[in-house]
Amino acid sequence: MAAWSNWSGSVNASPSAIERPRTEAELSSLVAKAAKVRVVGAGHSFVPLCETDGTLLSLADMEGDMELSADGKRLWAPAGWSLAKLTDAMWRKGLSLSNQGDVNPQALAGALATGTHGTGAGLGSLSTFATAFRLVGPDGSITTCSRSENPDLFEAQRLSLGLLGVASRIEIDVLPAFHLEEKLEAWPLDQLAERWDHLAAENRHVEFFVFPYAETAMVKMLNPAPSEGEMSEQGDMDDDMFRRVCELCRAAPFMTRMVQGSLIPKSLKRRRVGPAYRIFPSDRTVKFEEMEYELPRENGWPALREVIAWIRKKRLPVAFPFEFRLVAADDIWLSPFSGRLGASISMHQYHRMAWREIFAEAETIFRSHQGRPHWAKRHTLSHADVLELYPEAARFCAVRERVDPAAKFANAHLADLFDARPAARV
Repeated sequence: MAAWSNWSGSVNASPSAIERPRTEAELSSLVAKAAKVRVVGAGHSFVPLCETDGTLLSLADMEGDMELSADGKRLWAPAGWSLAKLTDAMWRKGLSLSNQGDVNPQALAGALATGTHGTGAGLGSLSTFATAFRLVGPDGSITTCSRSENPDLFEAQRLSLGLLGVASRIEIDVLPAFHLEEKLEAWPLDQLAERWDHLAAENRHVEFFVFPYAETAMVKMLNPAPSEGEMSEQGDMDDDMFRRVCELCRAAPFMTRMVQGSLIPKSLKRRRVGPAYRIFPSDRTVKFEEMEYELPRENGWPALREVIAWIRKKRLPVAFPFEFRLVAADDIWLSPFSGRLGASISMHQYHRMAWREIFAEAETIFRSHQGRPHWAKRHTLSHADVLELYPEAARFCAVRERVDPAAKFANAHLADLFDARPAARV
Protein backbone atom coordinates (compact mmCIF):
# COMPACT_ATOMS: atom_id res chain seq x y z
CA MET A 1 0.00 0.00 0.00
CA ALA A 2 1.04 3.60 -0.64
CA ALA A 3 1.17 6.31 2.04
CA TRP A 4 -0.36 9.77 1.89
CA SER A 5 -0.83 12.67 4.31
CA ASN A 6 -2.39 16.09 4.04
CA TRP A 7 -0.53 19.41 4.17
CA SER A 8 -0.70 19.80 7.94
CA GLY A 9 0.16 16.16 8.63
CA SER A 10 -2.97 15.41 10.67
CA VAL A 11 -4.78 13.28 8.06
CA ASN A 12 -3.06 10.09 6.94
CA ALA A 13 -4.15 7.37 4.57
CA SER A 14 -2.92 4.12 3.06
CA PRO A 15 -4.53 3.91 -0.37
CA SER A 16 -4.16 0.71 -2.35
CA ALA A 17 -2.62 2.82 -5.14
CA ILE A 18 -1.84 6.44 -5.95
CA GLU A 19 -2.34 7.05 -9.67
CA ARG A 20 -1.45 10.07 -11.80
CA PRO A 21 -3.26 9.68 -15.15
CA ARG A 22 -2.12 11.81 -18.05
CA THR A 23 -5.14 11.53 -20.36
CA GLU A 24 -8.88 11.48 -19.91
CA ALA A 25 -8.98 7.97 -21.40
CA GLU A 26 -6.47 6.76 -18.81
CA LEU A 27 -8.45 8.48 -16.06
CA SER A 28 -11.66 6.83 -17.28
CA SER A 29 -10.04 3.40 -17.24
CA LEU A 30 -8.64 3.84 -13.73
CA VAL A 31 -12.00 4.94 -12.35
CA ALA A 32 -13.88 2.08 -14.02
CA LYS A 33 -11.50 -0.55 -12.60
CA ALA A 34 -11.26 0.81 -9.06
CA ALA A 35 -13.49 -0.34 -6.21
CA LYS A 36 -13.16 2.97 -4.39
CA VAL A 37 -11.88 6.33 -5.67
CA ARG A 38 -10.94 9.64 -4.11
CA VAL A 39 -9.09 12.53 -5.76
CA VAL A 40 -6.39 14.66 -4.13
CA GLY A 41 -5.10 18.09 -5.08
CA ALA A 42 -2.73 19.93 -2.76
CA GLY A 43 -3.95 18.17 0.38
CA HIS A 44 -5.12 21.44 1.96
CA SER A 45 -8.25 19.88 3.44
CA PHE A 46 -8.08 19.48 7.21
CA VAL A 47 -10.81 16.84 7.34
CA PRO A 48 -10.36 13.40 5.71
CA LEU A 49 -11.89 14.24 2.34
CA CYS A 50 -9.06 12.48 0.49
CA GLU A 51 -8.65 9.56 2.90
CA THR A 52 -9.18 6.18 1.23
CA ASP A 53 -8.01 2.58 1.23
CA GLY A 54 -8.89 2.44 -2.47
CA THR A 55 -7.41 4.34 -5.41
CA LEU A 56 -6.21 7.88 -4.77
CA LEU A 57 -6.02 9.95 -7.95
CA SER A 58 -3.95 13.06 -8.62
CA LEU A 59 -4.87 14.97 -11.78
CA ALA A 60 -1.85 17.29 -11.67
CA ASP A 61 -0.23 15.59 -14.69
CA MET A 62 -3.31 15.52 -16.91
CA GLU A 63 -2.69 16.73 -20.43
CA GLY A 64 -4.75 19.56 -21.88
CA ASP A 65 -4.89 23.32 -22.12
CA MET A 66 -7.33 26.17 -21.66
CA GLU A 67 -10.08 26.91 -24.16
CA LEU A 68 -11.63 30.39 -24.16
CA SER A 69 -15.22 30.92 -25.28
CA ALA A 70 -15.91 33.07 -28.33
CA ASP A 71 -17.13 35.96 -26.17
CA GLY A 72 -14.06 35.75 -23.90
CA LYS A 73 -16.17 35.37 -20.74
CA ARG A 74 -15.77 31.65 -20.02
CA LEU A 75 -12.83 29.29 -19.98
CA TRP A 76 -12.50 25.50 -20.04
CA ALA A 77 -9.50 24.44 -17.91
CA PRO A 78 -7.99 21.16 -16.71
CA ALA A 79 -9.59 20.34 -13.36
CA GLY A 80 -6.30 19.20 -11.82
CA TRP A 81 -4.38 22.39 -12.44
CA SER A 82 -3.49 24.26 -9.28
CA LEU A 83 -4.94 27.74 -8.89
CA ALA A 84 -1.36 29.01 -9.05
CA LYS A 85 -0.78 27.37 -12.44
CA LEU A 86 -4.22 28.31 -13.75
CA THR A 87 -4.08 31.99 -12.83
CA ASP A 88 -0.54 32.40 -14.14
CA ALA A 89 -1.57 30.88 -17.49
CA MET A 90 -4.71 33.04 -17.54
CA TRP A 91 -2.72 36.21 -16.89
CA ARG A 92 -0.52 35.49 -19.90
CA LYS A 93 -3.72 35.37 -21.96
CA GLY A 94 -5.04 38.62 -20.49
CA LEU A 95 -7.50 37.03 -18.05
CA SER A 96 -8.18 36.96 -14.30
CA LEU A 97 -10.49 35.26 -11.84
CA SER A 98 -12.84 37.73 -10.21
CA ASN A 99 -11.70 36.59 -6.76
CA GLN A 100 -9.35 34.16 -5.04
CA GLY A 101 -8.72 32.87 -1.57
CA ASP A 102 -5.84 33.30 0.83
CA VAL A 103 -3.58 30.66 -0.78
CA ASN A 104 -3.32 29.17 -4.28
CA PRO A 105 -1.80 25.64 -4.25
CA GLN A 106 -5.25 23.98 -4.36
CA ALA A 107 -6.44 22.21 -7.48
CA LEU A 108 -9.21 23.99 -9.36
CA ALA A 109 -11.55 21.01 -8.89
CA GLY A 110 -10.84 20.78 -5.17
CA ALA A 111 -11.33 24.50 -4.60
CA LEU A 112 -14.75 24.39 -6.28
CA ALA A 113 -15.76 21.08 -4.71
CA THR A 114 -15.25 22.44 -1.17
CA GLY A 115 -16.55 25.99 -1.55
CA THR A 116 -13.19 27.75 -1.23
CA HIS A 117 -13.63 31.53 -1.20
CA GLY A 118 -11.93 34.88 -0.87
CA THR A 119 -13.45 38.06 0.55
CA GLY A 120 -15.81 40.65 -0.89
CA ALA A 121 -19.38 41.44 0.11
CA GLY A 122 -20.53 41.25 -3.49
CA LEU A 123 -18.42 38.26 -4.57
CA GLY A 124 -19.33 34.60 -4.26
CA SER A 125 -17.16 31.59 -3.53
CA LEU A 126 -15.11 29.97 -6.29
CA SER A 127 -17.92 27.41 -6.67
CA THR A 128 -20.08 30.17 -8.16
CA PHE A 129 -17.58 30.57 -11.02
CA ALA A 130 -18.36 27.14 -12.54
CA THR A 131 -20.59 27.03 -15.65
CA ALA A 132 -20.00 23.43 -16.83
CA PHE A 133 -18.15 20.21 -15.95
CA ARG A 134 -16.82 17.12 -17.74
CA LEU A 135 -17.27 14.27 -15.27
CA VAL A 136 -15.96 10.72 -15.26
CA GLY A 137 -18.66 8.56 -13.68
CA PRO A 138 -18.22 5.37 -11.63
CA ASP A 139 -18.31 3.17 -14.76
CA GLY A 140 -15.74 5.35 -16.54
CA SER A 141 -18.30 7.04 -18.79
CA ILE A 142 -17.97 10.76 -19.42
CA THR A 143 -20.83 13.20 -18.92
CA THR A 144 -21.02 16.94 -19.48
CA CYS A 145 -23.28 18.96 -17.24
CA SER A 146 -24.32 22.63 -17.19
CA ARG A 147 -27.45 24.63 -16.47
CA SER A 148 -28.90 23.46 -19.80
CA GLU A 149 -27.41 19.93 -19.98
CA ASN A 150 -28.03 17.51 -17.10
CA PRO A 151 -29.05 20.47 -14.91
CA ASP A 152 -29.67 18.51 -11.68
CA LEU A 153 -26.22 16.94 -11.92
CA PHE A 154 -24.72 20.37 -12.56
CA GLU A 155 -26.45 21.95 -9.57
CA ALA A 156 -25.19 19.18 -7.29
CA GLN A 157 -21.71 19.19 -8.82
CA ARG A 158 -21.10 22.91 -8.22
CA LEU A 159 -20.11 21.99 -4.66
CA SER A 160 -19.93 18.20 -4.53
CA LEU A 161 -17.02 17.16 -2.28
CA GLY A 162 -16.04 14.79 -5.10
CA LEU A 163 -19.06 12.54 -4.49
CA LEU A 164 -20.52 12.61 -8.01
CA GLY A 165 -17.53 11.68 -10.15
CA VAL A 166 -14.08 12.88 -11.14
CA ALA A 167 -14.04 16.24 -12.93
CA SER A 168 -11.55 16.21 -15.81
CA ARG A 169 -12.28 19.70 -17.13
CA ILE A 170 -14.26 22.63 -15.74
CA GLU A 171 -15.67 25.69 -17.47
CA ILE A 172 -15.47 28.85 -15.35
CA ASP A 173 -16.38 32.53 -15.62
CA VAL A 174 -13.38 34.83 -16.18
CA LEU A 175 -12.67 38.56 -16.42
CA PRO A 176 -10.18 40.66 -18.37
CA ALA A 177 -6.89 40.79 -16.46
CA PHE A 178 -6.72 43.50 -13.79
CA HIS A 179 -4.33 44.86 -11.18
CA LEU A 180 -5.10 45.36 -7.50
CA GLU A 181 -3.95 47.91 -4.97
CA GLU A 182 -3.35 46.28 -1.59
CA LYS A 183 -3.47 48.37 1.58
CA LEU A 184 -2.52 46.96 4.99
CA GLU A 185 -3.41 49.06 8.03
CA ALA A 186 -3.58 48.57 11.79
CA TRP A 187 -6.96 49.41 13.32
CA PRO A 188 -8.13 49.30 16.95
CA LEU A 189 -10.65 46.46 17.03
CA ASP A 190 -13.46 48.56 18.52
CA GLN A 191 -12.99 51.27 15.89
CA LEU A 192 -12.93 48.63 13.17
CA ALA A 193 -16.23 47.21 14.39
CA GLU A 194 -17.83 50.67 14.17
CA ARG A 195 -16.49 51.28 10.65
CA TRP A 196 -16.83 47.76 9.28
CA ASP A 197 -19.97 48.23 7.19
CA HIS A 198 -18.50 51.36 5.62
CA LEU A 199 -15.25 49.56 4.80
CA ALA A 200 -17.18 46.67 3.29
CA ALA A 201 -19.15 49.07 1.09
CA GLU A 202 -16.14 51.17 0.08
CA ASN A 203 -13.78 48.34 -0.90
CA ARG A 204 -14.12 45.55 -3.44
CA HIS A 205 -12.33 43.27 -0.97
CA VAL A 206 -11.77 43.78 2.74
CA GLU A 207 -10.77 41.40 5.51
CA PHE A 208 -8.92 41.53 8.80
CA PHE A 209 -6.78 39.41 11.09
CA VAL A 210 -6.89 39.74 14.87
CA PHE A 211 -5.07 37.74 17.54
CA PRO A 212 -7.34 36.66 20.41
CA TYR A 213 -5.30 38.52 23.03
CA ALA A 214 -4.76 41.70 20.99
CA GLU A 215 -6.78 44.90 20.66
CA THR A 216 -5.35 45.83 17.26
CA ALA A 217 -6.36 44.17 13.99
CA MET A 218 -4.56 44.08 10.64
CA VAL A 219 -6.97 45.21 7.94
CA LYS A 220 -6.37 44.27 4.31
CA MET A 221 -8.18 46.22 1.57
CA LEU A 222 -7.93 45.39 -2.14
CA ASN A 223 -9.26 47.47 -5.02
CA PRO A 224 -8.67 47.55 -8.80
CA ALA A 225 -5.96 50.01 -9.79
CA PRO A 226 -3.70 50.86 -12.75
CA SER A 227 -0.40 49.02 -12.94
CA GLU A 228 2.59 50.67 -11.26
CA GLY A 229 5.26 48.40 -12.70
CA GLU A 230 7.18 45.82 -10.69
CA MET A 231 5.31 44.59 -7.61
CA SER A 232 6.75 44.46 -4.10
CA GLU A 233 6.96 40.86 -2.89
CA GLN A 234 6.47 41.82 0.76
CA GLY A 235 3.43 39.95 2.07
CA ASP A 236 1.16 40.51 5.04
CA MET A 237 3.13 38.39 7.53
CA ASP A 238 6.79 37.57 8.24
CA ASP A 239 6.54 33.77 8.40
CA ASP A 240 10.00 33.24 9.89
CA MET A 241 9.25 35.59 12.76
CA PHE A 242 5.77 34.15 13.25
CA ARG A 243 7.14 30.58 13.32
CA ARG A 244 9.42 31.58 16.18
CA VAL A 245 6.47 33.10 18.03
CA CYS A 246 4.46 29.90 17.55
CA GLU A 247 7.33 27.80 18.88
CA LEU A 248 7.54 30.07 21.91
CA CYS A 249 3.81 29.61 22.53
CA ARG A 250 4.19 25.85 22.17
CA ALA A 251 7.07 25.69 24.64
CA ALA A 252 5.50 28.13 27.11
CA PRO A 253 1.71 28.33 26.49
CA PHE A 254 1.26 31.01 29.17
CA MET A 255 3.32 33.36 26.96
CA THR A 256 0.65 33.33 24.25
CA ARG A 257 -1.45 36.10 25.76
CA MET A 258 1.66 38.08 26.68
CA VAL A 259 3.22 38.34 23.19
CA GLN A 260 0.19 38.87 20.96
CA GLY A 261 -0.41 42.51 21.79
CA SER A 262 2.74 43.55 19.92
CA LEU A 263 2.55 41.26 16.87
CA ILE A 264 0.62 43.81 14.79
CA PRO A 265 2.37 47.19 15.07
CA LYS A 266 -0.03 50.06 15.66
CA SER A 267 1.91 52.06 13.08
CA LEU A 268 1.40 49.45 10.33
CA LYS A 269 0.57 51.09 7.02
CA ARG A 270 1.73 49.46 3.76
CA ARG A 271 0.69 49.66 0.15
CA ARG A 272 1.54 47.88 -3.07
CA VAL A 273 0.02 47.31 -6.53
CA GLY A 274 0.35 44.19 -8.63
CA PRO A 275 -1.40 41.65 -10.87
CA ALA A 276 -4.58 40.42 -9.19
CA TYR A 277 -3.51 36.76 -9.28
CA ARG A 278 -0.33 37.63 -7.34
CA ILE A 279 -1.95 40.02 -4.86
CA PHE A 280 -4.80 37.72 -3.83
CA PRO A 281 -2.79 34.80 -2.33
CA SER A 282 -0.16 34.91 0.40
CA ASP A 283 2.65 32.49 1.21
CA ARG A 284 1.66 30.46 4.27
CA THR A 285 4.59 28.29 5.33
CA VAL A 286 3.81 28.01 9.06
CA LYS A 287 1.66 24.90 9.30
CA PHE A 288 -1.61 24.95 11.19
CA GLU A 289 -4.93 23.24 11.77
CA GLU A 290 -8.04 25.18 10.83
CA MET A 291 -11.73 25.42 11.53
CA GLU A 292 -13.84 27.91 9.60
CA TYR A 293 -17.48 28.78 10.06
CA GLU A 294 -19.66 30.79 7.70
CA LEU A 295 -22.35 32.79 9.49
CA PRO A 296 -25.16 35.11 8.48
CA ARG A 297 -23.44 38.45 7.98
CA GLU A 298 -25.26 40.09 10.90
CA ASN A 299 -23.98 37.34 13.25
CA GLY A 300 -20.31 37.67 12.31
CA TRP A 301 -19.19 40.27 14.81
CA PRO A 302 -21.21 38.88 17.76
CA ALA A 303 -19.72 35.42 17.13
CA LEU A 304 -16.19 36.81 16.90
CA ARG A 305 -16.61 38.80 20.09
CA GLU A 306 -17.97 35.77 21.93
CA VAL A 307 -15.24 33.35 20.85
CA ILE A 308 -12.48 35.85 21.73
CA ALA A 309 -14.04 36.49 25.15
CA TRP A 310 -14.23 32.73 25.77
CA ILE A 311 -10.54 32.26 24.86
CA ARG A 312 -9.50 35.10 27.15
CA LYS A 313 -11.65 33.89 30.04
CA LYS A 314 -10.14 30.40 29.88
CA ARG A 315 -6.66 31.72 29.00
CA LEU A 316 -6.42 29.26 26.13
CA PRO A 317 -3.15 29.19 24.16
CA VAL A 318 -4.44 29.99 20.66
CA ALA A 319 -1.35 31.09 18.75
CA PHE A 320 -2.86 32.16 15.40
CA PRO A 321 -5.07 35.14 14.58
CA PHE A 322 -8.69 34.90 13.52
CA GLU A 323 -9.39 35.79 9.89
CA PHE A 324 -12.68 37.61 9.18
CA ARG A 325 -14.06 37.88 5.65
CA LEU A 326 -17.30 38.60 3.78
CA VAL A 327 -18.86 36.49 1.01
CA ALA A 328 -21.95 37.01 -1.15
CA ALA A 329 -25.00 34.78 -0.98
CA ASP A 330 -25.46 32.04 -3.59
CA ASP A 331 -27.97 29.34 -4.56
CA ILE A 332 -25.70 26.27 -4.44
CA TRP A 333 -27.27 23.30 -2.66
CA LEU A 334 -24.40 22.50 -0.28
CA SER A 335 -22.89 25.98 -0.04
CA PRO A 336 -22.48 27.47 3.45
CA PHE A 337 -23.52 30.77 1.83
CA SER A 338 -26.68 29.41 0.25
CA GLY A 339 -29.50 31.89 0.66
CA ARG A 340 -27.68 34.36 2.88
CA LEU A 341 -24.93 36.98 2.89
CA GLY A 342 -21.99 35.52 4.76
CA ALA A 343 -19.42 36.48 7.35
CA SER A 344 -16.58 33.97 7.44
CA ILE A 345 -14.51 33.38 10.58
CA SER A 346 -11.40 31.23 10.28
CA MET A 347 -9.87 29.89 13.49
CA HIS A 348 -6.36 28.46 13.27
CA GLN A 349 -3.97 26.77 15.65
CA TYR A 350 -0.27 26.04 15.24
CA HIS A 351 -0.03 22.41 14.14
CA ARG A 352 2.32 21.48 17.00
CA MET A 353 -0.08 22.78 19.66
CA ALA A 354 -3.29 21.27 21.05
CA TRP A 355 -6.33 22.09 18.94
CA ARG A 356 -9.00 19.34 19.08
CA GLU A 357 -10.70 20.28 22.35
CA ILE A 358 -10.36 24.01 21.67
CA PHE A 359 -11.96 23.67 18.24
CA ALA A 360 -14.73 21.45 19.59
CA GLU A 361 -15.75 24.06 22.18
CA ALA A 362 -15.40 26.97 19.76
CA GLU A 363 -17.61 25.12 17.29
CA THR A 364 -20.51 25.26 19.75
CA ILE A 365 -20.22 29.06 19.74
CA PHE A 366 -20.21 29.27 15.94
CA ARG A 367 -23.13 26.83 15.68
CA SER A 368 -25.10 28.92 18.19
CA HIS A 369 -24.79 31.86 15.78
CA GLN A 370 -26.31 29.81 12.91
CA GLY A 371 -22.92 28.89 11.49
CA ARG A 372 -22.26 26.38 8.73
CA PRO A 373 -18.73 24.98 8.42
CA HIS A 374 -16.35 25.19 5.50
CA TRP A 375 -16.44 21.63 4.19
CA ALA A 376 -12.64 21.26 4.04
CA LYS A 377 -11.98 22.63 7.53
CA ARG A 378 -12.41 20.96 10.91
CA HIS A 379 -16.01 20.31 11.95
CA THR A 380 -18.09 17.63 13.66
CA LEU A 381 -21.29 17.61 11.59
CA SER A 382 -23.47 14.52 11.44
CA HIS A 383 -25.85 13.50 8.66
CA ALA A 384 -28.73 14.92 10.69
CA ASP A 385 -26.84 18.22 10.97
CA VAL A 386 -26.34 18.34 7.21
CA LEU A 387 -30.07 17.90 6.59
CA GLU A 388 -30.87 20.57 9.16
CA LEU A 389 -28.34 23.17 7.99
CA TYR A 390 -28.71 22.76 4.22
CA PRO A 391 -32.33 22.92 2.99
CA GLU A 392 -31.37 21.39 -0.37
CA ALA A 393 -29.19 18.59 1.06
CA ALA A 394 -31.83 15.94 0.38
CA ARG A 395 -31.81 16.91 -3.33
CA PHE A 396 -28.02 16.56 -3.36
CA CYS A 397 -28.21 13.14 -1.71
CA ALA A 398 -30.81 11.99 -4.27
CA VAL A 399 -28.54 13.00 -7.17
CA ARG A 400 -25.56 11.32 -5.50
CA GLU A 401 -27.44 8.06 -5.05
CA ARG A 402 -28.64 8.14 -8.66
CA VAL A 403 -25.23 8.75 -10.26
CA ASP A 404 -23.17 6.61 -7.84
CA PRO A 405 -25.46 4.01 -6.22
CA ALA A 406 -22.50 1.86 -5.11
CA ALA A 407 -20.89 4.90 -3.41
CA LYS A 408 -17.60 4.37 -5.25
CA PHE A 409 -16.64 8.01 -4.65
CA ALA A 410 -17.48 8.05 -0.91
CA ASN A 411 -15.12 7.35 1.96
CA ALA A 412 -15.97 6.76 5.62
CA HIS A 413 -16.07 10.47 6.46
CA LEU A 414 -18.38 11.33 3.58
CA ALA A 415 -20.52 8.23 4.09
CA ASP A 416 -21.27 9.47 7.60
CA LEU A 417 -22.17 12.94 6.36
CA PHE A 418 -24.35 11.90 3.40
CA ASP A 419 -25.60 8.44 4.37
CA ALA A 420 -23.69 7.01 1.40
CA ARG A 421 -23.87 3.33 2.40
CA PRO A 422 -25.63 1.29 -0.30
CA ALA A 423 -25.25 -1.96 1.64
CA ALA A 424 -27.48 -0.58 4.40
CA ARG A 425 -30.33 -0.20 1.91
CA VAL A 426 -30.31 -3.79 0.67
